Amino acid sequence: VMHVSPVLLFMDRNLLARKQNARLDKQNDLGWKLFGKVPLRENAQKDSKKIQKEYEDKTGRPSKPPSPKQNVRKNLDFEPLSTTALILEDRPANLPAKPAEEAQKHRQQYEEMVVQAKKRELKEAQRRKKQLEERCKVEESIGNAVLTWNNEILPNWETMWCSRKVRDLWWQGIPPSVRGKVWSLAIGNELNITHELFDICLARAKEKWRSLSTGGSEVESEDAGFSAADREASLELIKLDISRTFPNLCIFQQGGPYHDMLHSILGAYTCYRPDVGYVQGMSFIAAVLILNLDTADAFIAFSNLLNKPCQMAFFRVDHGLMLTYFAAFEVFFEENLPKLFAHFKKNNLTPDIYLIDWIFTLYSKSLPLDLACRVWDVFCRDGEEFLFRTALGILKLFEDILTKMDFIHMAQFLTRLPEDLPAEELFASIATIQMQSRNKKWAQVLTALQKDSREMEKGSPSLRH
Repeated sequence: VMHVSPVLLFMDRNLLARKQNARLDKQNDLGWKLFGKVPLRENAQKDSKKIQKEYEDKTGRPSKPPSPKQNVRKNLDFEPLSTTALILEDRPANLPAKPAEEAQKHRQQYEEMVVQAKKRELKEAQRRKKQLEERCKVEESIGNAVLTWNNEILPNWETMWCSRKVRDLWWQGIPPSVRGKVWSLAIGNELNITHELFDICLARAKEKWRSLSTGGSEVESEDAGFSAADREASLELIKLDISRTFPNLCIFQQGGPYHDMLHSILGAYTCYRPDVGYVQGMSFIAAVLILNLDTADAFIAFSNLLNKPCQMAFFRVDHGLMLTYFAAFEVFFEENLPKLFAHFKKNNLTPDIYLIDWIFTLYSKSLPLDLACRVWDVFCRDGEEFLFRTALGILKLFEDILTKMDFIHMAQFLTRLPEDLPAEELFASIATIQMQSRNKKWAQVLTALQKDSREMEKGSPSLRH
């Protein structure tokens, strides 16, 4: 048996232990490298109590660990109120003090900063005060207008609505609290629709929805010319369009406070006028009315509004009459904005590209809602003419921008107007538009063009179709 020296055995064991430790260290290093960190070396590690002891010896006071609620800055010797105050601070004790010249310079800089800050604060305070004064002025003016409408105009509507005083007040915008009442009176009820008729139409609409959802195929006599598929498509389109009506407001979305009301009005209308049915764009008109009127009154106003010649031409897609409206618009376009008119002609930008959307939704989709309501105010006063006058006002407001654009950019701009369109600027622009061409007003120009169109149709049989 071979005799092994105890010394050699001890050395072998040490060697084996060192190798194992080296292997473990290597594994640890790999683990640290995986997280992009370097492992702490043993000699670099210190006991936390030892560190605290050293700190206390240096500062001469015991240290407490900061609580999570405390700001870390509390441990600093000073807390400057702002970054500008830093220039006034003395240098730390281990650095030489500032020369007197530099200290004086810093003092001046600081004083200048304080003066500028005070100026800014004063300016901001003045701006806020002016803003508040303007808001108070507007609120006072609205309050006075409400009293005038309620106490003087509405009780004497028939005799006062067309007076100069009322027309001037109307132009400034109808106060929201009386807007619905004024719109109802101005739109009128030539169709003599009652609340009971609305209830009947709504009940029939609900019956149709139930019938379609259960797969029924009953066809009522007045709907005989319209297939069940057409009616179902119309009702499906209503559902889809309701969710896309003023999506930012959320009140017309499924589960929103006005969703069912909007659904009721549009459904009832398809029963009231099956020959017209539902057309995209109607949901925006109904929604604006709902925001200002009760359901039944909104339905009455909606039905009468869509029965006006211009709306009926567009919603029934009467191409001949729509082209006549566009032609009349171009007469006043050339009269008011000849330079822009020539630019549009040169780029083949026809009115249908931008006007259809504006007219279909009465600007409620194209303009900010509060501004669209102001347009509706005067539209209720002046009729369809104001829709085209508004279009010219928009074109005039952006004339300088549009004349520098090509076809694509003009079309994009006009189909998506700026969201921050200022109301006063737009109405100032509309006010400059003259709806008179060669001593002929809008209605006269439109009638003359309609007459020409009919004569052309009589003269050319092919045009009838």
